[in-house]
Amino acid sequence: MADPREVSEVLADLRAEGEELDGLVAGLPEGEWARATPAAGWTVAHQIAHLRWTDERAVQSAVDPEGFGREVRAALASPETFVDEGAERGARLAPGELLARWRAGRAELLEVLAAQPPGGRLPWYGLPMSVASMATGRLMETWAHGQDVADALGVRRVPTARLRHVARIGVRARDYAYAVRGLTPPGEEFRVELTGPGGEAWAYGPEGAAQRVSGPALDFCLLVTQRAHRDDVSVTAEGADADRWLGIAQSFAGPAGPGRAPGQVRR
Repeated sequence: MADPREVSEVLADLRAEGEELDGLVAGLPEGEWARATPAAGWTVAHQIAHLRWTDERAVQSAVDPEGFGREVRAALASPETFVDEGAERGARLAPGELLARWRAGRAELLEVLAAQPPGGRLPWYGLPMSVASMATGRLMETWAHGQDVADALGVRRVPTARLRHVARIGVRARDYAYAVRGLTPPGEEFRVELTGPGGEAWAYGPEGAAQRVSGPALDFCLLVTQRAHRDDVSVTAEGADADRWLGIAQSFAGPAGPGRAPGQVRR
């Protein structure tokens, strides 16, 4: 069971991550919402619409599990397109309406998650999730899609300690990255050593592991969220298995994405 303080902290960080992205889009002229982002076929509006749609699904999983179950069945019927379809519907809204709906959804999500009983689990696209894990997943997605928006607008964001949530999901999702590609994950744990934005050390896995990954936390997060190609980040691997993982890593649920082309995003 997650410590209530842990839940409170991640909810506060989720709020802050949403507010930071809100600051990027709140003053955009209407025409800028149609600006293309590095995700093929997705504009700034698509990015915000996707976050709004996914936040709404997270709320639904808590307050209407049966309705959410129907959404999951619909997703299973069209696994390659349901995410794009949700984003496309929202992107057709006027920017002001889309922004208002996203804000309302973020606020409702925080309220609903904060009200969940200790130890409760929420259904999701895959295994049920704890409240802390659900909030962490929403933060990861907000950060990743926020990076798409920042890249589209030519904005360089200042990395924060909130990246620790993204990094942790990236490490924990190692086996999923193999499974979603029909591959067998390595049996041994990896050691992942990252340097946080303030110079702090973030380490995961046994110290004596033969397979090792290291680098700046920002670069690792860009890699596992597939917001930058491996050639464009300073993340290194020791060992053949660790090296292979860096080529397929993904922190998000769903089909394996194509990722970014080399040189598409320059850090």
